Amino acid sequence: MHCNFCNIIKKEANALVVWENREFLLFLDIKPINPGHLLLIPKKHIGDVFLLEERTYVRLFKKVKQIAAIVKKNMKAPRVGIAIEGFGVPHAHVHIVPVYKGNELNPLKAKCISEKKMTNINNLFVGSFNGMG
Repeated sequence: MHCNFCNIIKKEANALVVWENREFLLFLDIKPINPGHLLLIPKKHIGDVFLLEERTYVRLFKKVKQIAAIVKKNMKAPRVGIAIEGFGVPHAHVHIVPVYKGNELNPLKAKCISEKKMTNINNLFVGSFNGMG
């Protein structure tokens, strides 16, 4: 089975990775709802978040909480939203999105942004996650 996220984990596909540990990988979404939109994925291929082992599920959402605080600060967002749907890529993942007003988590609002802007956002995040484990 072909999985784009597994290819990113194996460094066979490019992504702007802002943090990783032995279990999870965090990178910028290439078609963000808002700049700073991140994806957190387990490194082990599981097709659905709700199929994760209980321990992994809990650790994933503890990371989401830590990441949300960093996103809120770095993107100066009043709120951070999360979304899980999993139809785009058959690999468990959580969208972590800075939001500035209601109803922004609509995936139809996602848009491509320039490579330069993506790199600038990546540079803003890199180093912010040190010490997260």
